[in-house]
Amino acid sequence: MKRTNIPVYIDLLFCLVIMPPIIMLVPVDKWIVHHTVFMLTLIAYLYGLYFIYRKVKLPMLFMQRKFGHILLLMLSLIFITWLLTHFPYPPEPDNIDPIMHKTRQHMRAQTVWFFFLVVTGFSLSIELIFELFRQILSKQEIEAEKNKAELALYKAQINPHFLFNTLNALYGLVLTKSDKTESAFIKFSNILKYMYAQTTSDLISISNEVEYIRQYVDLQSLRLNKHTKVVFETEMDDEQIQIPPMILITFVENSFKYGVSSDTDCTILIRIIVKEGLLNFETENMIMKKNHKNPHAIGIDNCRKRLELLYPSRFALITKEENGCFKTYLNIQLR
Repeated sequence: MKRTNIPVYIDLLFCLVIMPPIIMLVPVDKWIVHHTVFMLTLIAYLYGLYFIYRKVKLPMLFMQRKFGHILLLMLSLIFITWLLTHFPYPPEPDNIDPIMHKTRQHMRAQTVWFFFLVVTGFSLSIELIFELFRQILSKQEIEAEKNKAELALYKAQINPHFLFNTLNALYGLVLTKSDKTESAFIKFSNILKYMYAQTTSDLISISNEVEYIRQYVDLQSLRLNKHTKVVFETEMDDEQIQIPPMILITFVENSFKYGVSSDTDCTILIRIIVKEGLLNFETENMIMKKNHKNPHAIGIDNCRKRLELLYPSRFALITKEENGCFKTYLNIQLR
C-alpha cells in the first residue's frame, strides 16, 4: 500500500463503512419521510464536519501553538451544531401529546450532539495518528540524510588516507631506484581507476573489492624484501554478493604500515571468506612499528563508524594485540 494512498483509504473507510451504520442507529426510515430536509442536512453536516477536521489538521495547529485558530474553529462548529439542534421541523399533529413532542425534540438534539462527538473523536484520532506518522517519517528522513552525509565524509577521509600510505611506498621504491618502480606505478594507476570509479557507488560485488585488495597487496609487496611474507587467502561461495566499497582496505593498509620489517622475519595474514551471506575478514601481523602518536587510527575509527551506519547490529569488529601480533576480526551479515 503506497503511503500517499493511506489518507484516501481512511476517508473511504469513514464515508462508506463507519458512518452509514452509525446513521442507521436513528429511525432513518421515519425521519427521511417526516423530516426529510433535517435528515439530509444532518448527513451533509456530518460528512462536511469530518472533512473540515481533515482539512484544518487540528493536531498540527496545536503543535504550531495556534490556539486562537483552534478555539475559533471549535466555537464555530459547536455553534453550527447548536443551530442544527434547533432546526425548524414540520408542525406536529394537533392531537399529539406535548410531552411526546418535547421528548422527540430532545431526542433529535441528543442525536445531533452524539453524531458531533463521534465524528469529532474519530477525526481527531485519525489526524493525531497521521501527525505522529508524519513526525516519525520526518525524523527518519532527517536521520537518513544525516547518515548519508556522515558516510560521504568517512568515505572522503578514506581516500586521502589510502593515497598517503601508497605514495609513501612508491616514494621508497623511487629512492632505492628499484626495478619494480614501473610495475608499481602501473598497479597504482589501476587502483586509482578502481577507487574513483567506485566513488559514487554505495555497494559493489565482493569479487571486485577482493580484486582491488589483491592489487593493493601486490603493490605493497613490490617494496618488501625476503624478511616479510604475505599470505592472502580468499574463499567465496557468492562472488556477486554486495559490500560497501573500501570497507576492508583500512585494516590491510595498517597491516603493511605496522607489520613489515627489512631485517626481521615477519608474516602478514589477510583472509577473506564469504559463506552463506556472512563475511569473515581477518588480518594478522607482527607489530614491527608502534603507533605512538595516534593509538586509535583514524582509518579504523572511520571504518567502525561506517559499519555502525550501514550494518547496525549486523557486524562484529574486534582488534587486539596478542603475543606481539595485532589481529583484526570482522564479521558482517551481508544479507
